[in-house]
Amino acid sequence: MNILHISAECYPVAKVGGLADVVGALPKYQQELHINSNVIMPFYDIAFTKNNNYIEVYKSSLFLGEESFDFRILKLQDQDLGFDLFCVDVPKLLFKDYVYSADDTERFLAFQIATLNWILTLEDKPDLIHTHDHHTGLIPFMISECFKYESLKHTPTVLTIHNAQYQGWFPHHKVHLIPAFNFDKVGLLDWNSNVNPLAAAIKCAWKVTTVSPSYMEELKQNANGLESLLRHESAKCVGILNGIDWNVWNPETDSYIKKAYNQSTVKLGKETNKNWLCKEFDLDEKKPLFVFIGRLVGEKGADLFPEIFEKALQENDISILLLGSGHKETEQKLSTLDNLKNYNSYIGYDEKLSHIIYAGADFLLMPSRVEPCGLNQMYALRYGTVPIVNKIGGLKDTVTDINENGFGICHNGVTIEKVTNAISRAALFYNNQKDFLKNSKKIMLIDHSWSNSAQEYVNLYKSLKK
Repeated sequence: MNILHISAECYPVAKVGGLADVVGALPKYQQELHINSNVIMPFYDIAFTKNNNYIEVYKSSLFLGEESFDFRILKLQDQDLGFDLFCVDVPKLLFKDYVYSADDTERFLAFQIATLNWILTLEDKPDLIHTHDHHTGLIPFMISECFKYESLKHTPTVLTIHNAQYQGWFPHHKVHLIPAFNFDKVGLLDWNSNVNPLAAAIKCAWKVTTVSPSYMEELKQNANGLESLLRHESAKCVGILNGIDWNVWNPETDSYIKKAYNQSTVKLGKETNKNWLCKEFDLDEKKPLFVFIGRLVGEKGADLFPEIFEKALQENDISILLLGSGHKETEQKLSTLDNLKNYNSYIGYDEKLSHIIYAGADFLLMPSRVEPCGLNQMYALRYGTVPIVNKIGGLKDTVTDINENGFGICHNGVTIEKVTNAISRAALFYNNQKDFLKNSKKIMLIDHSWSNSAQEYVNLYKSLKK
């Protein structure tokens, strides 16, 4: 069975968020299940592109309305990703030093058209096409409705919604950029008087998945305007929990961290990594270390961090370290807190540092208002770090509170009071070092690898080929 994943991101090539981690891992695990699963993505002007070799496998041109653009399909060489990676090179539109920009309509439409034009030429065509988020959301529509792709209309399509807040809206006067189709079907593109690629994909894909069961149910009540559509299409919707790549996120073999460790050596391993972090960021290694890693945006509760951190540090004998970037005002406020005792921050992102933080931290903060699945809490568990989470989306599906015979710290809702109360509970838990160490050993063994989830996707694919 040949599967083609179409995505704007793929780790380690281009990563903005969790989408890249999923697309970089799921095909690899599907290959282990004897599924020929590969990826196609845009060709960006970024470090990975400059440092690796590609060969041209196809060359042509495409039209956006009446304007023509040359494009190439490139195949990555000399990299063992566990699957074949293809890239769409549209020099005038996609070859930029960024993944996303303010208006990406033409960029990602060109990416999708070029991909389908190339698929038409393949002797061994995909048995199923798996699209990811709104950047590829017009593909199910184009396959089913555009005259040019009529030969593909019996190819099953799956859409995975990683984050429904972003839908790729654009005005109807740009609909002529889409290859010709029966205009009686234009309603499939419309939602709330705009062309909405995510809505079109929900309508046209054979199956729609989200990245956790709870998030699927939440979207039927709150999906940035798509609630009624998802309820209407619920028969073809299913939530499949994301996994993590246990080969990349493995404290026993992780080359990024200062000292590798396993379940039996977790105490010494975490202490060594924690001591390095505390020395590097001028923190006290004797205090429990609370960390945040991620985007500094409202969805993550980051707008409350300045007040939360100040209150938590006043009320508890702890240290806090933050790694992230996002909303500029929030960045600025968090940077000025560096003068606060037992607090420090790294504004930006550093992959190596993130691994060391997971390895050295005692607690990971995730007070998300929206969290479709969340991978950070799974990384934390893998490294024996206790997650502190709001009970929402995938966080609800993966973390159980210690007071409910679980292993994490949970709170209901995101307020300064609720998050700081959760931090205080965690600090008390840390003081009981015997139980705390026992818990750290236990959570390292919780299996959130892609193995089970990859099989669920394969079962879904096979159900569409019957």
